[in-house]
Amino acid sequence: MKICLYLEFYHFLGGKFYKKIGTGLLSSYKNQMVILKHLGIEYTDKWDDSCDILQINTPWLKSIWLIKKAKSKGKKVIIWAHVTAEDIRGVFRFSGFLSVLAKIYLKYAYGQADMVFCPSEYTKSLLVAYGLPAEKLRAQSNGVDLKKFYKDEMRGELARRQYSLSGVVIGNIGLAIPRKGINTFLYLAEKFPGNRFMWYGKIYNPLFVKALPKTIPANVNFTGYVDDVLAAFNSLDIFIFPSYEENQGMVILEAAALGLPILVRDIPVYRGWLVHEQNCLKAKNDDEFRICLDRLLKDADLRKRLGEQAQKLAEENSLPVMAAKTMDIYQKLLKP
Repeated sequence: MKICLYLEFYHFLGGKFYKKIGTGLLSSYKNQMVILKHLGIEYTDKWDDSCDILQINTPWLKSIWLIKKAKSKGKKVIIWAHVTAEDIRGVFRFSGFLSVLAKIYLKYAYGQADMVFCPSEYTKSLLVAYGLPAEKLRAQSNGVDLKKFYKDEMRGELARRQYSLSGVVIGNIGLAIPRKGINTFLYLAEKFPGNRFMWYGKIYNPLFVKALPKTIPANVNFTGYVDDVLAAFNSLDIFIFPSYEENQGMVILEAAALGLPILVRDIPVYRGWLVHEQNCLKAKNDDEFRICLDRLLKDADLRKRLGEQAQKLAEENSLPVMAAKTMDIYQKLLKP
């Protein structure tokens, strides 16, 4: 068995397109490589006529061309549904308009696959609503690499010294875009001025993305892209993820791998795997976020309990577990 694991623009200009971004898409792609190595399956990241399966990560124009080429040669095609019309909104300027066009295009693109990997049951439900046949859709977690994300107090202490952090530190890791809930993050920082709030992640040029507010609370730091994401995670005591829309939210699993207590927005994508009061806290609005965060700050035992349960969730989504599920799909897909 041989897999062509393709991510459009991955080699463009020497890989410059994906450098210093830190997206879940790239993390998922790297996880797929680890899974294939774990399974002992040969793979290439460029088209090869000898491959049995073409596995696409972003179905843009060159990918569509490759899909047609693969199908003409009798190859099976898998596409990861990392993008939906819903999660395009609130990213770039004019993305509301683009999301309408994206829905039409994505229905066509995903429809070319023999199998579509959906990062969550929620994403699967969206694609069914687009009109894609449910039998082609498979809910499959992106997984989390426990060899890359783990508790490292020394690394965390270095980051805390770098940013002069002390006390209970609240933070998020991800692109600094409106969809990720920057407004809620800043609201909470204003309500808890005695704590530091760290947002680690790329800040886009305001030509493309709505600029950060000119006035930011003194206890907030938007660092921009950081090379050492493990140090960033380890500098935090509470992980808050107020995003309005996700297809899974890989960063949640990464935070869970460290045993961080997690506070998220109560949105449909988390149903069935993130459970309020069990492995996380959920909030529907800013006031609920404030109440939940206040509880976490005042109750170290609650933080510990939620963190321990979150760690179990990460183990259930580890790459060896995902590898077994992936192999089963490959074998069924290639079965005569």
